[in-house]
Amino acid sequence: MLEPSLWLASAQRLCVLTGAGVSAESGIPTFRGPGGLWRQYKPEELATPQAFRRDPNLVWEWYDWRRQLIAKAEPNPAHRALVELEKRAPKFTLITQNVDGLHRRAGSRNIIHVHGDIWLVRCTVCGRQDQNEIVPLPEIPPHCSGCGGLLRPGVVWFGESLPAQEWEAATRAARQCDLFLVIGTSAAVMPAGGLAMDARSAGARVIEINAEETGLSRYVDVSLRGPAGELLPALLKEGIPNSDRLL
Repeated sequence: MLEPSLWLASAQRLCVLTGAGVSAESGIPTFRGPGGLWRQYKPEELATPQAFRRDPNLVWEWYDWRRQLIAKAEPNPAHRALVELEKRAPKFTLITQNVDGLHRRAGSRNIIHVHGDIWLVRCTVCGRQDQNEIVPLPEIPPHCSGCGGLLRPGVVWFGESLPAQEWEAATRAARQCDLFLVIGTSAAVMPAGGLAMDARSAGARVIEINAEETGLSRYVDVSLRGPAGELLPALLKEGIPNSDRLL
């Protein structure tokens, strides 16, 4: 069945949402998977403003560990296929829930980081924000080079609102596209998980690519089962060769 490939080829306004499944194919543990645990803590117990206020040193130890893992990872074929899609589509927007920066390293340009970026640091005192890709960090917790204030990771923690400007751009892109791809995400984390339904409600076709069935699967036009690193390049070439991939 070649319809998904034809839809990709003819899309004028293409919008893509990626999640942890895309990063997992580069060897980065998923946030909730077995490899997501660190010491005796759950990530959900560390990625909160309360945890940072309580023990910024512990939180930064965890983020420093994560940054070192990510620094060793490389963009995979799914990342590179999205770069190619951006070159082909007249209008392309990549919305990612991932904070690892692999889309940027692969060469994607029009990226909206709705959950922030682990390579950004923000001062809790003066608000200054800088790109910092030093691994490991020479000082934990790190401090602002301007005012000396405590730095925090430039990511969105549980209990925090998504950055308003990025979220507005993401919802606008979803509602204006004619094709929406959901890749490597269960779409369970709101509000980003609702973008596919926003796109569908506005008249866009929706394609899901995921290794497993999700709560979104029954609502999309096509749900493809398997690794994004295999399926995305195949879609760009000649379609999905195995019909059992298409459910």
